[in-house]
Amino acid sequence: MSDWPDVWLIVPVFNEAQVIGEVVRNARKTFDHVVCVDDGSRDGSAVEIRAAGAHLVRHPVNLGQGAALQTGVEYARAQPGARYFVTFDADGQHQVDDVVAMLGRLKSEDVDIVVGTRFHGDTSHIPWIKRLILKTVVLLSPRTRRLGLTDAHNGLRVFNRTVAEQLNITLNGMSHASEIVEMIDRRGWRVAEEPVTILYTDYSMAKGQSVINGVNIVFETMLKSRAGH
Repeated sequence: MSDWPDVWLIVPVFNEAQVIGEVVRNARKTFDHVVCVDDGSRDGSAVEIRAAGAHLVRHPVNLGQGAALQTGVEYARAQPGARYFVTFDADGQHQVDDVVAMLGRLKSEDVDIVVGTRFHGDTSHIPWIKRLILKTVVLLSPRTRRLGLTDAHNGLRVFNRTVAEQLNITLNGMSHASEIVEMIDRRGWRVAEEPVTILYTDYSMAKGQSVINGVNIVFETMLKSRAGH
């Protein structure tokens, strides 16, 4: 058993057979409990997940990252002894050391959820179009700014059981990140940000969020802002 027997990593997976085995094995060096939600993958992701020793939950068809995260949270919170929960990307961008630091804050500070932020220090490694989209989302979201968040669409989050029990993601696609921010505000969860390092590789960039998806997120954020959210 590791030093984190009450922590569950939740990893949404869609066609990540090339890297998911390595991601899971690396995470399990520190955390015993990893659940991967195979969101309708058409490659060998499920085989790699099983071989790496993670729990596997499967969607028969692709429902989107939001739905995969909700399924993973529901699975993890049903496990005996689960107290802390982590949303963790499948493409190798997130770092285990950052998760450990975020868990330390969650356990020692008066917060319910810690969200990673890429916007600290030198941000030149972040592709310019991604920087533009993420900054625009924050600019257009009064709720995000009110909470003091600078990177609301960072997929690396650590939260306690209070958040896990109340989390109810209904937006299946990438807009789930804005929905989580809305829940933080509406439910009064105490939130903090933690600087994290995102590892951008050729693989992760090729798999990453498209410009069109980013524009859609900006558009939806603008509509919510005009509607008084």
